[in-house]
Amino acid sequence: MEYKLPFKDYNKALKKNQLMGLKCNNCEAITCPPMMVCSECASTDLSIIELSGKGKIVTFTTTYVAPEGRQNEVPYTIVIVELDEGPWIMGNLIDIDPGKVGMELIGKRVKMGNRVFPGDKYSAGSAARPVFSFI
Repeated sequence: MEYKLPFKDYNKALKKNQLMGLKCNNCEAITCPPMMVCSECASTDLSIIELSGKGKIVTFTTTYVAPEGRQNEVPYTIVIVELDEGPWIMGNLIDIDPGKVGMELIGKRVKMGNRVFPGDKYSAGSAARPVFSFI
């Protein structure tokens, strides 16, 4: 079985500020980031779609201890965003002082952009990741 939307294609789209996902032709659920099967019904009958990248913050955490190679980036805030189309996706929250974030972030509207992060010894090299800013 092959991935309908391989990571390299998903990553290439992110670098162009396009958020791609998969819509199930069986139950109509949307899966993002892409997987081999529908996240709701496990169907493999999927279609590639472009998502808006807009949504609301559901939860967040602030990181003070960085992974290897990213020590100069701490602190930073990671959010989980419920996209307008339904799926939840994780990314960094930018344009805000991580030392001043609080529960008022919950429910705030955000839009997706991207940032290319360097790879480390555990990855296949640099890759784009979603980042979010306030609308």
